[in-house]
Amino acid sequence: MIYSMTAFSRQEGDTENGHLVWELRSVNHRFSEVSLRLPEELRFLEPKIREQVAKRIKRGKIDATLRFQTTGQSADNELPSLEIDRALVEKLAHVTREIDQLLYNAAPINALEVLQWPGVLKAPEKNTQQLVADAQALLETALADLLDSRAREGEKLKAVIEARCAAIDAQMKTVTERLPGILRATRERLEKRLAEIQGELDPARLEQEVVLLLNKADVDEEIERLKAHVDEVRRVLTQDEPVGRRLDFLMQELNREANTLGSKSVHTDTTAVSVELKVLIEQMREQIQNIE
Repeated sequence: MIYSMTAFSRQEGDTENGHLVWELRSVNHRFSEVSLRLPEELRFLEPKIREQVAKRIKRGKIDATLRFQTTGQSADNELPSLEIDRALVEKLAHVTREIDQLLYNAAPINALEVLQWPGVLKAPEKNTQQLVADAQALLETALADLLDSRAREGEKLKAVIEARCAAIDAQMKTVTERLPGILRATRERLEKRLAEIQGELDPARLEQEVVLLLNKADVDEEIERLKAHVDEVRRVLTQDEPVGRRLDFLMQELNREANTLGSKSVHTDTTAVSVELKVLIEQMREQIQNIE
């Protein structure tokens, strides 16, 4: 199956620890590259997340962002209880009494000021193991959705490439049909021009030169190689693996044969076919840049 490298997926879900949101964006890239943005409490997951993404996506630049928001309510729909670090509060109270003895007319400290001290209020502990499992499960869902999107776009790219292959076949058929007449007309034109100077040159040598010129104008080999490359493109499109780089290489080979066809042209018809082939190949190459 052909996969595009361009897609987007957003998946979110509520868990016992809070609300999770995964956003995945993928664009074309020569290699596989993953850029992660994780919450601080889940940053230790980065190696596992990279491995999980790499198993599903072989090529492309992936921007993966995980957002996590703790729930404002507990499971029984009541406000969660607030806990304080009693040991820390006792230490703060002891320290403030010592400071009060050193200051003249010190203002008393109130409870709200104590609550603002870092660490006095303790957030309910999270089930880290469950949070990790939920984050990875949601990521798997996001990856599946991303791959579905890439597959749908890949089918469209495949259809475009197959249409261009059919257009190349039509151009090669045109050359094949017209080539005998082109070569015959070329030979007649050469023989007519050489007849004017036949008395000055060896007839055997003249025939040899005519044959050499006609051989140079013969593009049967180029046509056969073009057909072989187009057949290979169609075969590669059926493979169930990343094929973008192989298709890009085949575009180079097709373009080389189209250039040779143009350089050997002795008629406007074959020149026009060479130009049209280059246009079709370039159109395919632009689409192939987005294929995994």
